[in-house]
Amino acid sequence: MEFYELHPVTPQQRFINKAVEVIKEGGIIIYPTDTVYGLGCDIFNKDALERLMSIKHDAYSKLLSFVCSDLKDISKYARVSDYAYRTMKHLLPGAYTFVLPAAKEVPKKLWTKRNTVGIRVPNHQITLNLVKEIGNPIISTSVTNRMGDVLTDPEEIKSVFNTQVDLMLSVGHLKGTPSSVVDLSNDEPVILREGSGDISLFLK
Repeated sequence: MEFYELHPVTPQQRFINKAVEVIKEGGIIIYPTDTVYGLGCDIFNKDALERLMSIKHDAYSKLLSFVCSDLKDISKYARVSDYAYRTMKHLLPGAYTFVLPAAKEVPKKLWTKRNTVGIRVPNHQITLNLVKEIGNPIISTSVTNRMGDVLTDPEEIKSVFNTQVDLMLSVGHLKGTPSSVVDLSNDEPVILREGSGDISLFLK
């Protein structure tokens, strides 16, 4: 695994370019977000998606979300109601995963049984730069060990995933609390997981 340490505020573009190249060639990377480290690949590369699901042993039974670059980008991959749009406009980019009705462009492997998908727009420049330069969303699933514990130490992550992943972009320790997950597939929000994102808006 290639391993690069980036400045969290002014990341070195050459390292982001390497990650973009790896993803475009069908590789898998580990990258920082505004919450935890994520495992990522191009959502439209079937081989990479299968490989990532093999690495992430619980991926078949849990929501496998993906990162879009902005709110406009989300509308390409999900059906967004007026209520969902207003809500996401207020909160994104941020530490949330929003569950929305899937658009036909999204690979069926990423659909839930209810024909929904999970979408993130993290408040993290490295993540957003990656997605914008690749031109496609990338998978966003937390980096965990076999017991499901979130890994926050880059050195531990490197030792666990060294032979499984092609490249890692490190910005040091992250806080280790995944995003809040909110279902906006209907006009009544449903909190599926309380995490880093403030959910008080949905409790009024």
